[in-house]
Amino acid sequence: MPVMRGCFQCLVHIFVLLASTAVSATTGDRSVDRSRVVYDGIEAPSPADLQAAAARSRTSGAVFAGWLANGAALIAARHGDAIQIHRIDGPGAVPQRLTDSSDSIAAVTVPRRGSEGFLFGMDSNGTEDWQLYYYDLGANRSRRLSDGQSRNQGAVWAHDGSRFAYTTTRRNGLDADIHIMSAEGDSQPLVERGGGWLAQDWSPNDQALLVRQVHSLTHSRLWLVRISDGAMAPIGNDRAVANIGRALFAPDGQAIYYTSDEASEFRQLLRVDLRTGRRRILTRSIRWDIEDFALSGDGRHLALVVNENGYSRLLLRSLPDQRNIRLPAHPPGTLSLGGFDPSDRHLAFTLASTGEPVAVWTLSLGRNDYQRWTGEPTDPATSVRIEPEAIDYASFDRDSEGWRRRIPALYYRPPGSPPERGFPVLVSLHGGPEAQARPGFNPTIQHLVGELGIAVITPNVRGSTGYGKHFLALDDGLRREHAVRDVGALLDWIADQPELDADRIGVTGTSYGGYLALSALAHYGARLRAGASVVGISHLVTFLENTSELRRDLRRLEYGDERDPTTRAHLDRISPLTLAPRIKRPLLIAHGGNDPRVPVAEAERIVSAVRSNGVEVGYLLFPDEGHGFTRTSSRNVFEAISSRFWRAHLLDQHDE
Repeated sequence: MPVMRGCFQCLVHIFVLLASTAVSATTGDRSVDRSRVVYDGIEAPSPADLQAAAARSRTSGAVFAGWLANGAALIAARHGDAIQIHRIDGPGAVPQRLTDSSDSIAAVTVPRRGSEGFLFGMDSNGTEDWQLYYYDLGANRSRRLSDGQSRNQGAVWAHDGSRFAYTTTRRNGLDADIHIMSAEGDSQPLVERGGGWLAQDWSPNDQALLVRQVHSLTHSRLWLVRISDGAMAPIGNDRAVANIGRALFAPDGQAIYYTSDEASEFRQLLRVDLRTGRRRILTRSIRWDIEDFALSGDGRHLALVVNENGYSRLLLRSLPDQRNIRLPAHPPGTLSLGGFDPSDRHLAFTLASTGEPVAVWTLSLGRNDYQRWTGEPTDPATSVRIEPEAIDYASFDRDSEGWRRRIPALYYRPPGSPPERGFPVLVSLHGGPEAQARPGFNPTIQHLVGELGIAVITPNVRGSTGYGKHFLALDDGLRREHAVRDVGALLDWIADQPELDADRIGVTGTSYGGYLALSALAHYGARLRAGASVVGISHLVTFLENTSELRRDLRRLEYGDERDPTTRAHLDRISPLTLAPRIKRPLLIAHGGNDPRVPVAEAERIVSAVRSNGVEVGYLLFPDEGHGFTRTSSRNVFEAISSRFWRAHLLDQHDE
């Protein structure tokens, strides 16, 4: 059987799929509903609002999770309150659900041959202490392989299907080591050097493992590890500070392909000859990030995904003659590769377009066309979908050429003519900060823009990915508030747009975006109607002191080391909690009780501080969630509350 490349470590993204309704019961100022949501200073949503939220999130979305040996596929789709794994036999076939867990499946790893099953990862209630499970397709049941306590992730099967490499913290709960585990569950250490390590790929003869050492989110190194004795050798330019992504062996084992920004402002695809050590950049003419790639098992085809200003573009290259193969256009959006099937005739990918729910597709190499495996295309005659416009605006400083720095953004404009005062606006800020606001199906945005008539703008402030490593570093350390000033510059841009109402602007953000939203309320409160922070940071010092130990050093490289007195004083000065006396606008705070990244105390402190100003603050606590809300019931509650909040403060529509 040909070796499949690039499809054996398919992460399952959290997305809005099939939804269910949660019924609430209020008992005074602080209440708990049947889904264990705590309402503090806010009324539980009405049954009608919950039903409307459930209807908006009820979709047939699915993502690709892996190829099976017979050409069928595994997909991840929401069933009830959680994401489950399903089997689908072909385009348009009815998916058959395999797993039935109370928590969502986080990742799936399918062996290339030799094993009639697959691995999946799952945590409990958002803790991110993922455990590895093996699902036996013949017996239709799963069993846990990991210890039930440590964090385990990044499993990569050997070619013969008898064992897999994975990352685990079982040694001391802190360092992320690489172990080798048999399909029966026997685990042996391979790399125990401290810090963070991730398995990438096995050599074709299963005698060596390609691994990535992670120093920070923008600095990593590749190593080749001999399985027999653990001997290690660096791969590529080991002196460069590089952001390395996927790395794979060539099917013949003579070379390694990997993505890196070591030789460019953007992440390129490189090939290293293992005999000579010679490196060659394969995508020098592309001036955007190569975000993913896959190799066919026969070594004849290379698939690439380019991130062009947030939009994905699929490329296919013939390796024998280094010829680019012309492909038909796919719908605009973001694309995640799933890899070539066992026959090397079909390439799977997941496509998230703005016009319809996320879906699984394949590219047929022989016919050079696309086939949709899941969901039905949206009928434009009966459904209005809002497509964003890519814009940019001038910020406060200048670039290296002396021009005002431009900040990219996506602008979702409501249909029809604007009202006399112009459309109200919601500014939505992404987390990370090493992340990017990108187009994709978002029921919340579709509801706000298409149904409520609220324009939504999602800026990629400095520090976002996708625009080069210089732009990525512009907010590091003592320059943190420069990103906040990018938000202020967006408010200036909004004020200059005749179709937008500068007197009705709200701001919301998730995680780091919550920090930005709270900071914007402190600095620009007179220009804002209201704000929301979801699993957001309120104080940078306490965040760094209390975030998961596994992440602390990585986050210090981004924000600065709070143990240094000068840095600590700066972080304290710019934190929203310190600036809380300035926040005088209505505020919505939502958080997960088990959040390991931004502890729930970050929410509780800002709620208390802003309430002391006499300001309306609604606080939603989801005790069985983590850094985000994965349960359908939780998402429905949050969406209902959020919609009501923005209707009240941007549209002046108050429920009776």
